[in-house]
Amino acid sequence: MTIHGEILGATIATPDIGLAIADYRDVLGLQLVEQVPLSADIARSWVRPRLAGRASAILRPASGADCAIRLVEQPVPQGYRPTTTFGWNAFEISVQRVFEWPAKLEASGFEIVGPPKEIEGLPYFVAMQVVGRGGEMLYLNEVRSNTPTSDLPAAQSISDRVFIVILGVSDFEQALGWYTSALGLDEGGRYEIVYSMINRAFDLPEVTKHRLAMAQKGRMPIVEIDAYPPAATARSGDPGLLPAGNALVSLAVESLDALSVDWLSPPANLPGLPYAGARAATCIGPGGELLELIERAG
Repeated sequence: MTIHGEILGATIATPDIGLAIADYRDVLGLQLVEQVPLSADIARSWVRPRLAGRASAILRPASGADCAIRLVEQPVPQGYRPTTTFGWNAFEISVQRVFEWPAKLEASGFEIVGPPKEIEGLPYFVAMQVVGRGGEMLYLNEVRSNTPTSDLPAAQSISDRVFIVILGVSDFEQALGWYTSALGLDEGGRYEIVYSMINRAFDLPEVTKHRLAMAQKGRMPIVEIDAYPPAATARSGDPGLLPAGNALVSLAVESLDALSVDWLSPPANLPGLPYAGARAATCIGPGGELLELIERAG
């Protein structure tokens, strides 16, 4: 059964669809489900009609997990730097044997920006961070156990589902409130930690701490909300295209009509994955992020 809030898809903007497919299929080990031009119906739902006909691809984990990574071809905006702007800043993927991944990633389009590291006091997982050709940030996470407040999915294939999406915001409380009130998610744990990725991106002292919280459903983690420093900016780029890098997230919901959000365009039944013919609609969240909601829960 699909749960309200479950991550059904993560869309990535990339400058070369062929090279990106090679990275995600041949290096990460995902399975290519389809490689077709982006449909006009999907582009219309996102209110980005110029994306219609652009090269795109859908990949899924070999485990069969109901979670798709969609690649859409478009240029990388000049000067774009990952983890410096508001919006979606990383997708967290469950993987097996994370300490073997640096060797797997050699000669690929992925740059390792954070090697695998065990963190004292956090025995639940070991993660590493990579950046892809489109400036997308991925956290490759080997799950070792559940946390006290959430259940983490151990990978059933070499790489498995996207199980957390990471959002950078300027107004931490407002963003967390939006995900709990407008979308009906639950507030998980709140933390204040030394966050190496943010500190490096903004050239902050290594010991600088940042606030974060989890929006989840029951014990299922969904959106990690990070309070970004004052130097962060809105993500620039062509408004007719997707945001750079980590572009869009698709979540399952029980009912679009029950949600208190403003749709970019009216809900519509959409073909292919991750929709399976269900109604979907897209809104802009509190960090300026594109959030697609699909009636597949329940």
